[in-house]
Amino acid sequence: MQHHTRHGNKADAGFSLLELMVVVVILSILALVIVPRVIDRPDQARAARAQSDIAAIANAVQLYRLDNFRYPTTEQGLEALRTAPTTDPVPTNWAQAGYIDRLPIDPWGQPYQYLFPGVHGDFDVFTFGADGVAGGTGADADIGSWTDS
Repeated sequence: MQHHTRHGNKADAGFSLLELMVVVVILSILALVIVPRVIDRPDQARAARAQSDIAAIANAVQLYRLDNFRYPTTEQGLEALRTAPTTDPVPTNWAQAGYIDRLPIDPWGQPYQYLFPGVHGDFDVFTFGADGVAGGTGADADIGSWTDS
């Protein structure tokens, strides 16, 4: 019985430096094309989450109005959606379970703002954006119930 062993050429083992360099160049080009498109995604995601939270809060405010024939006052604030207000005007038909399970905080860690009467509509629910200050552009822009997104 003959035992055949196959010994490959040492030059065939592994990748050549040239092949590795080609792969590195291709990956670099892909990174240059893709990274700039992905880099602003976190800000877009935060804005989308804020818009979603604001829509949910605005729906709860509308339900409050349907039951009580008026919106919560600015002083009663959004907390009136979780616990029955004790300040005037005290709602006479407040839902026992409340109107929202929890009040979300904005993606930048601040509570959402509420204003009645609103500047942009019957009421305004909004966040000041990343900078926490009224106005701004980009990630610092205010996002509110009046914002189209």
